Amino acid sequence: MDDNGFLDLSSRIIKAAIKVHREMGPGLLEGIYQSCMVIELGLMGIHVQKEVPVTVSYRGCVLSELLRLDLLVERCIIVELKSVEEVMPVHKKQLLTYLKLAGKPLGLLINFNVPLLKEGIV
Repeated sequence: MDDNGFLDLSSRIIKAAIKVHREMGPGLLEGIYQSCMVIELGLMGIHVQKEVPVTVSYRGCVLSELLRLDLLVERCIIVELKSVEEVMPVHKKQLLTYLKLAGKPLGLLINFNVPLLKEGIV
């Protein structure tokens, strides 16, 4: 996918998140937003998977713990969902690490616990 494709797809993901936020409002558990995003993206004809496992290894040894991505959109964009008072630097670092470990080029961090969703998109 080229840069325009990523831009278009990320824009569509944000539109889906705005629809979910308008319908559900802030303050719910992350899992509810996750399920709503799966539905909304599906209605938009966008392929999405939730709780996608990523194998983690250290020094050539595969760890028994699995990393799970909140959402993987069109097999290329990781969407990390939050419902927190404030997005902290650790949340941003978490997404960057997920991108590295999963070998994906782009990620979005979306916090639904805000009055206007545009304030929660990182």
